[in-house]
Amino acid sequence: MPAQTSQNVLRADARQNRERILTAAREAYALHGIDVPMATIARRAGVGVATLYRRFPTRAALVSESFAEQLAHCVAALYEGLEDPDPWRGFCSVIEQVCLMQAAERGFTQAFLAQFPEHTEYAEERTRAEQALARLVGRAKASGQLRQDFDVNDIILVVLANCGATTGAGEEAAAASRRLVAYLLQSFRAGPAAGPGPLPSPVQLDLDRIHGR
Repeated sequence: MPAQTSQNVLRADARQNRERILTAAREAYALHGIDVPMATIARRAGVGVATLYRRFPTRAALVSESFAEQLAHCVAALYEGLEDPDPWRGFCSVIEQVCLMQAAERGFTQAFLAQFPEHTEYAEERTRAEQALARLVGRAKASGQLRQDFDVNDIILVVLANCGATTGAGEEAAAASRRLVAYLLQSFRAGPAAGPGPLPSPVQLDLDRIHGR
């Protein structure tokens, strides 16, 4: 086999291993949280532990890379919200998008709330997201549409509440998220509104599945 062809095969194998590891990590984090052992992820991905550590030398590196796309999506949504000429609409859009993404990637909640000071790129991206959130909230409050006692840290409560509502909801996770967020946004609105809009359709949840029965 020519040397160039051999190198291409090796690079393709390396890319496939990397994608298998990241897919396995997201699946494991959704089931067990981000503290799942690295060896468990390696087994799930069908690679050796040495291969995993060669690609991702620390747990923080693996967690942050696993959800890099989701974090980038959140940051993009934040900047889109900030560019919306209607501060309230921009605020609502961000909350809705982040919560729907969170419903689809349940492990992301822990990843976003975790602190990885040794992983500079992730820390910087997270800091930018937090700064954008503060501007988004300040802008909506200044417009008089977001209640003045709303605190930027309340968004963490929204994320945690959404996580609780969607955990165990299975295929209804996105619908559960939309309905919960609709309720919350109505409570965040300042002053007498023209009237709350209609809520998304009620969600039929399987309580036996939620409680593992």
